[in-house]
Amino acid sequence: MTMSEGKYNIKAVSKKLGIQPGTLRAWERRYNIISPIRNEAGHRLYSEEHMSILKWLVQKTEQGFTISQAVELLESGEASADSRSIDMSMGQDRANMLADEILEALLAFDENKAQDLLNQAFSIFSIDKVVHDILAKLLVRVGDLWEEEKITIAHEHFTSAFLRSRIGMIFHTLPVDGYLPKVMTVCSPGEYHELGLLIFTLYLRRKGFEVIYLGSSIPETDIEVIVEDTDPKILFLSCTLLKNLPRCLDFVDTLDNKFPELTVGIGGSAIAHVDNEKRQAYESFCVGNVRDEWDIWIKDKLQNLTF
Repeated sequence: MTMSEGKYNIKAVSKKLGIQPGTLRAWERRYNIISPIRNEAGHRLYSEEHMSILKWLVQKTEQGFTISQAVELLESGEASADSRSIDMSMGQDRANMLADEILEALLAFDENKAQDLLNQAFSIFSIDKVVHDILAKLLVRVGDLWEEEKITIAHEHFTSAFLRSRIGMIFHTLPVDGYLPKVMTVCSPGEYHELGLLIFTLYLRRKGFEVIYLGSSIPETDIEVIVEDTDPKILFLSCTLLKNLPRCLDFVDTLDNKFPELTVGIGGSAIAHVDNEKRQAYESFCVGNVRDEWDIWIKDKLQNLTF
């Protein structure tokens, strides 16, 4: 394939597509899909055609395909839109089935079976699909079951501990992109539900951010001290319980006033209940609760940051 003149360096491609430079290099080396030209200094330069191919591949991995499956589709050119749609539907059905089976195993306190099923999920789907379409949905379902008093606190604690452990294992294997700003994530004051925050933290780490994860039960004064000591550029607060929302918003105001250079984001199910009078004042802080909303918020804030 003849490619037009190189236009984007690897940092620009990484930012535009939300893919880490190391991943780009690995794709090039392993699958030979594209061959960026090199400038006189030996740096990669990517053309518009390269960008189109990479964007398509990223979209496929976000839909649940592994990169090898996406490359096979790209190279074959035989998969119609209808057949790809059917494949995606079947994949989603399989993901839902595995989520059901994992939940059943966890509620039966069968950790070995749950581990085997989750390993199976990782062998079939991309990390992003497992995290967002299986683990994240499991967290919501367990929370709902507990609130409806259909499971005991013991069931909720056992399931949460299992999921927290697996998410932590993934988190520590992901590389950091030194070009991105340092981020801190912490539960809002009074919050103790941290698994949703863990999912969001993993999303950030997949993007290549260096993340300081503080979790739950951290006093406001301690958070302020850590911000002063570590100087993150962005701080995310998670608030899931409605009773904690006023305290969360007050703390956002405190941080915004005390650290004018710090970008603050807030997420969690309680944020949707900000009353109309305050909604406009806090709209710019609201990160959203789904990945597409997260992408938009992050992209917008990064454009205004200097780091």
